[in-house]
Amino acid sequence: MERYLALLAIEGEVGAQVLLTPYDFAQRSQYLHARETFQRLLALGTLPIVNENDTVADDEIRYGDNDRFAALVSHLVDADLLVMLTDMEGLFTADPRHDAEATLIEEIVEFDDALESMAGDRGTGRGSGGMASKLSAAKIAAWSGVRTVIAGASETDVVTRVARGESVGTVVHARSRKLSSRKLWIAFAQGAAGRIGVDAGAAKALTVDGRSLLPAGVRSVEGTFEPEAAVEIADEDGRVFAKGLVRYAAADLREVAGRRTAELPEGMSPEVVRRDDLVVLP
Repeated sequence: MERYLALLAIEGEVGAQVLLTPYDFAQRSQYLHARETFQRLLALGTLPIVNENDTVADDEIRYGDNDRFAALVSHLVDADLLVMLTDMEGLFTADPRHDAEATLIEEIVEFDDALESMAGDRGTGRGSGGMASKLSAAKIAAWSGVRTVIAGASETDVVTRVARGESVGTVVHARSRKLSSRKLWIAFAQGAAGRIGVDAGAAKALTVDGRSLLPAGVRSVEGTFEPEAAVEIADEDGRVFAKGLVRYAAADLREVAGRRTAELPEGMSPEVVRRDDLVVLP
């Protein structure tokens, strides 16, 4: 940080160190507080330098993935651009180190399984994530309405050129229709505490009809969680298609799974996950 501040001072800029933990993204109140802090720092004309707070993190509460961390911060500050630098020129159709016919993918508009398979696994091991990590982070940014560029760190003046809009690396376009701040928080900032399996009727009600998840549609409950925890929702084939904040503890939900609303004990919520607390995942 001392070196960062000294270099910024040469340009007449003031740096501000910001250390965050997963807790700052997982707890809604902390999330909003962090956003207000960034807004204030930027209003004061400072340049926030962000990192994970390793001094208080452990293996169970650690992101350890600076790419995803950067994407979440870009959403937090409502950024215009996310730049992720790597030891390759961008995303290729195959690993250019092993395939001479691999070509650079210059832009990405939509994500699919074929595209994500091109990213492969972790790269050289220098960083905390490889190209797959960067592509996953770019997806978060795209749904945040943030344009992303994945480019080579060795490119001359790479950050300046990207900021100017020059064609460098792989550009991942922001979606024209982005998720709301709350739903982005549910989908990407919250880790899943468990998983709920639903039948075909419930899956259709959630994805097509825009309805809430009711106990009648629940077929299985995995994990141990409390009310307001984030859970994944999977269809009959085990495919996760949604994520939401559950209104039941796991033990209570197992007791009422499959029951119609009229059969629920008095005082029990008729909704397992409310539509306003549900995100159908891309």
